[in-house]
Amino acid sequence: MDNKISSLRAQLEDELSKIKSTVDLDKVRVAYLGKKGCVTELLKGMKELSGESRKEFGKKVNELKQLAAKRIEERTEELKKLEIEAEIAAMPQFDITTPADLDRGSYHPITLVQRQCESIFKSMGFTVEDYAEVVTDYECFESVNIPKHHPARDMQDTYYLENGQLLKSQTSAAQNAIIKKYGKGLKENGVPIKAIFPGRCFRNEATDATHENTFFQMEGVMVDKDISISNLIYFMKTMLSEVFRKDIKVRLRPGFFPFVEPGFELDINCLICGGDGCPSCNHSGWLELCPCGMIHPEVLKEGGVDPEEYTGFAFGLGLTRLAMMKYGIKDIRDLNSGRLKALAQFTDDDKE
Repeated sequence: MDNKISSLRAQLEDELSKIKSTVDLDKVRVAYLGKKGCVTELLKGMKELSGESRKEFGKKVNELKQLAAKRIEERTEELKKLEIEAEIAAMPQFDITTPADLDRGSYHPITLVQRQCESIFKSMGFTVEDYAEVVTDYECFESVNIPKHHPARDMQDTYYLENGQLLKSQTSAAQNAIIKKYGKGLKENGVPIKAIFPGRCFRNEATDATHENTFFQMEGVMVDKDISISNLIYFMKTMLSEVFRKDIKVRLRPGFFPFVEPGFELDINCLICGGDGCPSCNHSGWLELCPCGMIHPEVLKEGGVDPEEYTGFAFGLGLTRLAMMKYGIKDIRDLNSGRLKALAQFTDDDKE
């Protein structure tokens, strides 16, 4: 029996050294350690032994079994490593110094619209800021005049995280930080606060042709002495005329937003149906594009700016809806669909 154990051990090592694939290795595992494997067969022969001989033989068989399992596992790792190396060696080689083919691929329509808006506002003296997508309750609500338990929070079904933070439901979450950042220059040097900050927002929306749970906005603020609604209307009209390269019919109607007073809804005449009514505009002929208004005195005060001395306006431009109107996209859900055939048809007008 001892000779048989020694013979199996030597046989195992010989077979393992010749195996070149994990498939063949699995066959060896079954042949040695399976229910009908040769190691199992050895244990069946123990009934012919007696007393101490059976105990000693059983110990040696178990040692062989453990050795076989260990060597098969080690050989498995070796073969996996060799297979990965072979796969890497078979891959085509790339010259990383080769210039990129800029004709391949295309920008997402929202990216195109965002970059165009950024360029327009930069030309009017605005700076472009970036801001986090995960924010605190203070940033998203309390700093913009929406205290805890305020009914205005019901307007936004928000995604909260386990740590108490949330996915920002509006780009207004950056207002306080931006006012504080540039407020010193306003007070000490008389330099107005003029900034935009585009970003992705999240709400637990019931999706349809005009609503998505993930969408893009562009917040904008301007704070200085004697800022009025006229300034807001001027910048909005200038932006729209540059984006669409033609006169666009808009309307300004009263709207409630806790962080502005007075507040307005700037609607755009639906360019999909020409104002006749369609699913893209909820059959109204108009599409809500830009909630806006004069910054509430409490928001200015929270940002460290004296509302008795300074006024300002703020707007939350819907980049996703703007892209729909600019490119004739009928369903907002197409923008997050990942369908390359649908998204690759757009171009940057500024580069044509």
